[in-house]
Amino acid sequence: MTSNATGGATGGRGTDGAPDRPYDVVVIGGGAAGLSGAVTLARALRSVLVIDAGQPRNAPAAHMHGYLGHDGVPPSELLAIGRDEVTRYGGELVQDAVVAAERLPGDAGFRVVRKDGPSVVARRLLVTTGLVDELPPVPGLAERWGRDVLHCPYCHGREFASLPIGILSTGPLAVHQALMWRQWSEDVTLFRHTGPEPTDEEYEQLAARGIAVVDGEVAGLEVTDDRLTGVRLAGAGGRVIPREAVVVHPGFAARADFLAGLGLEAAGMEAEGQVLGTYVAADPAGATEVPGIWVAGNVADPRGKVVAAAAAGVQAAAAINADLITDDVNRAVAARRA
Repeated sequence: MTSNATGGATGGRGTDGAPDRPYDVVVIGGGAAGLSGAVTLARALRSVLVIDAGQPRNAPAAHMHGYLGHDGVPPSELLAIGRDEVTRYGGELVQDAVVAAERLPGDAGFRVVRKDGPSVVARRLLVTTGLVDELPPVPGLAERWGRDVLHCPYCHGREFASLPIGILSTGPLAVHQALMWRQWSEDVTLFRHTGPEPTDEEYEQLAARGIAVVDGEVAGLEVTDDRLTGVRLAGAGGRVIPREAVVVHPGFAARADFLAGLGLEAAGMEAEGQVLGTYVAADPAGATEVPGIWVAGNVADPRGKVVAAAAAGVQAAAAINADLITDDVNRAVAARRA
């Protein structure tokens, strides 16, 4: 499982939002991308509200890795630090889900409709709601996800180095995953399951790296004393092959349904003709095709890690502030002329 997350639970100094006044920016999603963006905007003296549903993608993971200065830190700890930083600079936080967003008449910005609290108004939106990992329907995978059922070797590979690892093939990237994880362990087995048969060239590559290939579908996982111990095959006898970690390639579903009313929908991400997930398209700074809306983190980059999500949040926030400065100048000029 990748360690990046956009959507951690809020905390620190909370608020119920201020429906009677517009915020400069409403940030939807309170993970690494959203909180980094909110801190940047609050430091720029912008009024900022972070609305977060409290469903972080990496909640099952005990630690995150690859974030300079924070390697090995629990994801919840990073989010707690971020929330404190947001409030330190005057930003506001509320735990709630956003169910819809709509553009207001003229140049009045957007109305953000919440599930439980009052709607709020913002001049600009920064969407950092992340994604949902859709796991293959194999019994036991969901219960072990983020523990010993994994996805990203840069997040968890070191912790499972030299252990027996299984790759569950469900799509065209399984061979690539097997060859990649071979860097961390000499004992890697590729379970064909429902994935395509490797090509002759891929079979040769797997054999050259000592990666076994097991035909047939996987029926489930074997767990002993709360630890993964094997992969159980379907069919007579239910043969179990000892493994201490299983690697899957989940589907990546962007959390972006609430943007449909603004004409902004998630696009499909494909590999070799197969849709692997969805994301919201944007330019390098996070600006979407809908003026006034930016995205950052996994909702726009499904494969980004925590550090990449945080950087994207800062970059989008800087672009939003620049856009607001231009708007402020234009309004001031118009007022002076009037």
